[in-house]
Amino acid sequence: MNLIKRSVGFLGLLGAASLAHAGVTSTVTLTNDYDFRGFTQSAKDPAAQASVDYAHESGFYVGAWGSNVDFGPEIGSLEEVNFEVDAYAGFTKALENGVTYDLGLVTYNYPEESDYNYVEVYGSVAKDWFKGKLWYSPKFGGNVAEDIAGTDNISAWYWDFNGTWALPQNLSLTVHGGYSTGDYWDKVIGDDVFDYSIGLGYTYSHFNFGAKWVASSTDAHFACTGSNVFCNDARAIVTVATTFPWKSE
Repeated sequence: MNLIKRSVGFLGLLGAASLAHAGVTSTVTLTNDYDFRGFTQSAKDPAAQASVDYAHESGFYVGAWGSNVDFGPEIGSLEEVNFEVDAYAGFTKALENGVTYDLGLVTYNYPEESDYNYVEVYGSVAKDWFKGKLWYSPKFGGNVAEDIAGTDNISAWYWDFNGTWALPQNLSLTVHGGYSTGDYWDKVIGDDVFDYSIGLGYTYSHFNFGAKWVASSTDAHFACTGSNVFCNDARAIVTVATTFPWKSE
């Protein structure tokens, strides 16, 4: 409960910051589980999340995102990690043929244990209902993953495919598929991981509601039982989000 209270306070500060600077937006999200590529990052418990973003008309953007996390006692000092704060920057542009591309970099930061920090670069293309994205990290999982693997070769790739279709009555259908591969997954996890989900979204006034079913296909299955809270069981995830400043309807 203290984690959620502290996170909500953090979110309030982010929302206030968005209103203080023209052109800056802030999105606040509440979810019953922080899912990252099929794996829970909050021990299947609720998470409070927020982002602050600035987008220039040239296509350049920069932002920060935060969430409470819970990785449990089985992975060393990760038991002491309660928060994740990411920073990102990139450039996006829509072409005349309707294709939008996006190139950028994100840093994953854990203020209470910096040995878990790492960096990814990404690139995506999108058109109509489809978006495909490729992520690459030269040192996925940071120094601790390097120690577990016993080598400094722990690079990782993630292929991300998404489809979104508008439905009547402010509803939308979303389908996701992602594939994690590379040296990190071979040496630290023991197998590549394919994660997938299907969900529905609903927009009402200034709020976006979502519900999806998330699952993974891999021999490296980590069940959500006992003290193993870093797991990839199939599960339902619901979210509610809103973006500030609110625009007049």
